[in-house]
Amino acid sequence: MCRNIKTLFNFDPPATHDEIRDAALQFVRKLSGANKPSKKNEEAFNRAVDTIADAAHEMLHAMETHQHPRNRDEEAAKAKARSALRFA
Repeated sequence: MCRNIKTLFNFDPPATHDEIRDAALQFVRKLSGANKPSKKNEEAFNRAVDTIADAAHEMLHAMETHQHPRNRDEEAAKAKARSALRFA
């Protein structure tokens, strides 16, 4: 799966529309194998991004959890520390 798609559920503050759309774009890029579609395929590509973003938005707002929301800054610091160990 795409390494650039990050978990968007259960964060404080919640995922923004732009973050959800960016994840949908990455997903469609991975499925299509194209970073940027040709003019002929651009409409289908954009329609797929919109459909997936809408479905993801609906899913994220419908899901429930008993866990406390994660802090974005703390999660980013943890990821940076893991990256430093991995690529040191």
